[in-house]
Amino acid sequence: MTSRYSGLLPRNFRPYLSRNHLRIRALPPLLSRRFHASSLLWGIKSQVLKDVGEGITEVQIIQWYVEEGAHIEEWKPLCQYQSDKAVDDITSRYEGVIKKLHFETDDTVPTGRALCDIEVDDGKYPDDNPPHEPKAAPAAPSPASEVAAATQAAESSLAAPPPSPTPEAAPKSKNASLAVPAVRGLLKSHGINILDVTGSGKDGRVMKDDVLKFVATRDSPASPVPVPSSPSPDTRQTESTVNLTPIQSQMFKTMTKSLNTPHFLYADELKVNDVTAIRKKLASDKRDPTKITFLPFVVKAVSQALNEFPLLNAKVDTSDPNKPKLTMRAKHNIGIAMDTPNGLIVPNIKDVASRSIFDIAAEIARLSALGKEGKLTPADLSGGTITVSNIGNIGGTYVAPVIVPTEVAILGVGRSRAVPVFDDAGEVTRGDMVNFSWSADHRVVDGATMARMGNRVRELIESPELMLLNLR
Repeated sequence: MTSRYSGLLPRNFRPYLSRNHLRIRALPPLLSRRFHASSLLWGIKSQVLKDVGEGITEVQIIQWYVEEGAHIEEWKPLCQYQSDKAVDDITSRYEGVIKKLHFETDDTVPTGRALCDIEVDDGKYPDDNPPHEPKAAPAAPSPASEVAAATQAAESSLAAPPPSPTPEAAPKSKNASLAVPAVRGLLKSHGINILDVTGSGKDGRVMKDDVLKFVATRDSPASPVPVPSSPSPDTRQTESTVNLTPIQSQMFKTMTKSLNTPHFLYADELKVNDVTAIRKKLASDKRDPTKITFLPFVVKAVSQALNEFPLLNAKVDTSDPNKPKLTMRAKHNIGIAMDTPNGLIVPNIKDVASRSIFDIAAEIARLSALGKEGKLTPADLSGGTITVSNIGNIGGTYVAPVIVPTEVAILGVGRSRAVPVFDDAGEVTRGDMVNFSWSADHRVVDGATMARMGNRVRELIESPELMLLNLR
């Protein structure tokens, strides 16, 4: 006798039913797999770009450390980003499998947007936001519905041809993620694929010179072209448009805001023969390989002068435009303007008052190395109270520096030069002279206060032994 459920199956599947009642024989693997369900609950969590501080509203993805389908552990790096202040890594909040990357290399990501989706065990993160696509185990179906569903799935799989495998995209070369945004912008402006350029930097990093050499080679003629005897110059102008790098974008915003502040400029000329002599003695001491430049002496002198003129370490609070205030800051976090491959950045040396000149020199070396590698963190760049910009190591005698919006003063140091000067006896001697140019917020700093501060720094630099009196 045929079972009353046999009508639910096509004729060719009826032999799988017993002639007696509802006893079902073992189905083929294609059907039996349909009745399996995992006992675990899985869901999708989104890794959201949180606020990285210092008013940063967006970042640029430099490189991904993971790809879709890869397993990630908690607190392991997901990607490297560059903001308008620094380069840093973003770590994973979850352990699971990467299901989707929402952004690609070079994309700009606003804060609050999801970077990627991660499939996680919901039981491990019960207090998090609910998953986007929960995958709970299905309820046990009735015998009739199981047979019908299995039959329908079997017929569909027999009727439809198997899908052809989709070829995966070839993985990008490592060099594709080893170029700073400024270089990528140059590549885009010339229509060059980064994989065609051989990088000469560390770990195959493509540098600006590599791109320029590639363009020169590409655009050079294959065979020498005879030059006419009287060539006429091509007066047509060629132009190209490139986007600002994140650091250039921040500089654009910061300097535009800074120049809304009325600046007061004060310049002086310092004789640094004694500091030069001390540096020569320190350089001959092989017991300490630390290279002491002129800058650590300047930073220490500025810090000691701030003890007498704390106004220059303050911050103007204009949260209430009708009643502006001054925020007096006890720590001397002195910023150092640095020229890096990514542009001008200003990390700061924390609590200079409690550091020795050797400590300051070591910290400057550390920050400089990180700046060249693009690895300065937001902590290195935030919290500055006053800035020293040493333009003299590049060139130039005079400079008119622009104040950082959260500070009221900045010092620009020019190039050292040897000139003839008169000593106390009226004799002409050699003088190693350096120009110091101060800019101050003229809304709260008057000219006399700025001049007294500048004079005190000059005394400490010209007679460095005076700094010994206040060293701790």
